[in-house]
Amino acid sequence: MSAILEIENLSVRRGGKTILGPLNWQVLEGQRWVVLGPNGAGKTTLLQVCSSLIHPTSGSIKILGEQLGKVDVFELRTRIGLTSSALVEQLPADELVIDVVLTAAYAMLGRWQEKYDLWDESRAMALLTALGVRELGDRNFGSLSEGEKKRVQIARALMADPELLLLDEPASSLDLGGREDLLKRIEVFAKDPLAPATVIVTHHIEEIPAGTTHALLLKEGSEVAKGDINTVITDLNLSNAYGLPISVQSEGGRFFARAR
Repeated sequence: MSAILEIENLSVRRGGKTILGPLNWQVLEGQRWVVLGPNGAGKTTLLQVCSSLIHPTSGSIKILGEQLGKVDVFELRTRIGLTSSALVEQLPADELVIDVVLTAAYAMLGRWQEKYDLWDESRAMALLTALGVRELGDRNFGSLSEGEKKRVQIARALMADPELLLLDEPASSLDLGGREDLLKRIEVFAKDPLAPATVIVTHHIEEIPAGTTHALLLKEGSEVAKGDINTVITDLNLSNAYGLPISVQSEGGRFFARAR
């Protein structure tokens, strides 16, 4: 399997403080990763580096075989599907939902004078359908609930048929029904042999969809554990990461935790 992400001795520093790293990590084709850890662990920073939105202070990262710092990031970003709270804030509130998804084909944040054909429109509607929000196509993006916006964002991230999919807390702020429905849809999508390598960031192990193959556990910017998900999400590792005794249970490929 070819490497989708290759990170070597990567660090990110801000204001003289190291907020991530040094970190070594590799994501291979076909893998489904979750990055988890407490607040301030460096999860979102890592996702920003992996999406080429920021550069590391030191070390190196290859994304889809391209060395960050030696590649046109605007071209590279068309090969990456990304959802994040920061991206939501940049999407025009008065944009139609269908156009929010369509404009991802050109890596744009708002419809301008570009042309879309019937295939583009059909794909956008199919993705909205797969995420359970087909009926929202003619609504303004700003009128949607937080849960609806997350689903539209995922459809947008998939529009350009990315080779790498990065999801920043896709199930956060959803109610129980919304969370479980979305995680089930992500699970079904992940079973598609043509689905891209995926990295999901979350605070909570209950938000890890079934079918996730690997996990990276962070604390204060440093690695606690990484590898096969069942060897990473354990009582010992989570207790070390979160600073209190935690008991982990798993069922049907899902994980649940409570304090002991």
